[in-house]
Amino acid sequence: MADIKQQIFQELSALEEATGRLRSTAVNAGRQTDLEVAILTEQVKSLRDKNSRAMDMIDKSISILEKLK
Repeated sequence: MADIKQQIFQELSALEEATGRLRSTAVNAGRQTDLEVAILTEQVKSLRDKNSRAMDMIDKSISILEKLK
């Protein structure tokens, strides 16, 4: 009977350790996802700014070309 109890406690201990590792993995994955989203957000903002400046330059170029006609 004592052996069965000991085995149950060992299995519960192993389960508790596995649960702790899984919880830690989930927390770390959440942090990494937040970081990735922040990086992508900054990249999108930068690309939108560059696109806006490029559109302005194109508009100015077209205006200059039309005046040269």
